[in-house]
Amino acid sequence: MGDLTGKSAVVTGATSGIGRAIAERLAAEGAQLMLTGRNQAAGDEIA
Repeated sequence: MGDLTGKSAVVTGATSGIGRAIAERLAAEGAQLMLTGRNQAAGDEIA
């Protein structure tokens, strides 16, 4: 993907599946994230 340092993203559905995978990849590339999802425990884990 590339260096996303200094970029921001909103990821919906970030507590499972594709949304979670996208959030993890964006974070690994340096992006700052705002995450949403329906599973509080999974949200706490990924944060």
